[in-house]
Amino acid sequence: MQIVYPWRDIRRYVEIRISEALVEADLALRFLEEGLHRNAAGKAFQAWKAALAAAAGLARDVVASKFKGRVVTREGAEVELADWLIALMPTGKMWEIARVLKGVYGDEITLLTAMALNLHEVQYNGLDEGGLLSKYSRVDQVEEDVRELAERVKKFVKGLGERLQRLL
Repeated sequence: MQIVYPWRDIRRYVEIRISEALVEADLALRFLEEGLHRNAAGKAFQAWKAALAAAAGLARDVVASKFKGRVVTREGAEVELADWLIALMPTGKMWEIARVLKGVYGDEITLLTAMALNLHEVQYNGLDEGGLLSKYSRVDQVEEDVRELAERVKKFVKGLGERLQRLL
């Protein structure tokens, strides 16, 4: 499959990220069934990261109004900063981008971003009974959030797909 960048074909890019979000959400649930909690947390995070990128792509004008300027890609192309952020959706910018998109998608986008970032943290640090290295001290907390995030990603991207169809 050819890589599709948002600055070349935003519609196709959004379609691909929606598909990616659905696949990652399903993998998160499958890993959870296998008892692979940290892997499940990572996949749930990736599912939301793809969903957030798709949402940002659909609201590119809103993202571009906040993130101005240009950057040079690894390939040497000069592109708008907003497009670069939509393409890569860097973990360190997810919260800021979600807050920018809150006006378009409502509170859900920040809630799910916070949950995804918490799961990303537990993916790397694991459980921590003392609550110092992770917000999760019990495996059932991770399981609950992975399930909730995976299911809400599916619902969220369904709405994105409907928005995309209305743009035809």
